[in-house]
Amino acid sequence: EFLAIGLCSVKRKHEPYLIDTLRSIFEQSSSTELQQMVVVVHLCDFDMAWCEMTARLITKMFPSHVVAKRLLLIHAPEEIYPSLEGLKANYNDPPDRVRFRSKQNADYSFLLSFCASLADYYMLEDDLKCANNFFTTIQKAIVSRQNTYWVNLEFSRLGYIGKLYHGNDLPTLAQFLLLFYQEMPCDWLLTHFRVILTQNNPINFKPALFQHMGLYSSFRGNRNELKDGDFQERTANVADNPAATFHTSIKVFEDYRPEKAYSTESGYFWGKTPVAGDYFMLKFVEPQKLDAIEVLTSSVERKNDGLKAGYLEIASHTKEQSCSSFKMLGHFVHGEFRAQTLNGTIPFKIDCIRINVIMNQTEWLIIRSISIFLVPKNFTV
Repeated sequence: EFLAIGLCSVKRKHEPYLIDTLRSIFEQSSSTELQQMVVVVHLCDFDMAWCEMTARLITKMFPSHVVAKRLLLIHAPEEIYPSLEGLKANYNDPPDRVRFRSKQNADYSFLLSFCASLADYYMLEDDLKCANNFFTTIQKAIVSRQNTYWVNLEFSRLGYIGKLYHGNDLPTLAQFLLLFYQEMPCDWLLTHFRVILTQNNPINFKPALFQHMGLYSSFRGNRNELKDGDFQERTANVADNPAATFHTSIKVFEDYRPEKAYSTESGYFWGKTPVAGDYFMLKFVEPQKLDAIEVLTSSVERKNDGLKAGYLEIASHTKEQSCSSFKMLGHFVHGEFRAQTLNGTIPFKIDCIRINVIMNQTEWLIIRSISIFLVPKNFTV
């Protein structure tokens, strides 16, 4: 399979969200997408009566997916778990919280071990609802990063929701979670794992494809109202945004770096008082065949910090020199630039995109979004 989706589920004091999560995964996927994925649910409560009851309910609710082996249910017996007594009291957590998060790390470790050979890529999930056709959007994101190194891609900013891994990294990640199971919560360990494998910064995709569903956590039934503000249930225009590097002559304010304007980074670019002749340039890691470009400046909070006057140009890919010969595509209108159906007018691969400032402005400049759409693969390149 292309994608394995893994979930852990335990008995809850309040309403269970597992059925709604599974329903969202299946209903938001086309039949073609479903043929390329497998969903694995680890029923990881030690109450076997609950596990058996839940397994019967899932089988009753989703019989076609169970028969097609698209939905698998597993359970790791209590005797193979590491000790959950006398655990380290890190971060001054009460004993029951330490036990809960330590067991949760082991739960996910066993789930990862089972999924290691099931698919090329693996996604970790929780109680959530999914964006429409999230699977295809994930495929596009993987293609956009195919020539760059990554450990995990993030399709939600919340905890361990929507975290994508290479299938061949799962055995190592499973061992890592089990080795440090009592040290810290799962989402913290996942961050350390990413950094240890030398992906220093998270790679976030916007809009988020997954939203936390429940109001109560599985720990003590406490309220948990975390929501991802970037979530969009309908994602018809999700950018491809292939890997790129950035350069600008505009002085950057604090940590509002140029790459934050790209949809794969949270936040936006914020630069100080641009003047005529300043530029903002994006260089693709690999030359790309473009179908559409959209650049949006300013923000809801700072409506005056848009580009007052400027234009966008592109440089084609040549063997002699990269980003050397630019062609103007058009001017910004009210701080926005849009160009569509470029495949018909620009039949060559593009190395660079450059935004040029043509008028001094006293206001600062926010570039909140740069969206690049590639020519679909069925087009000849």
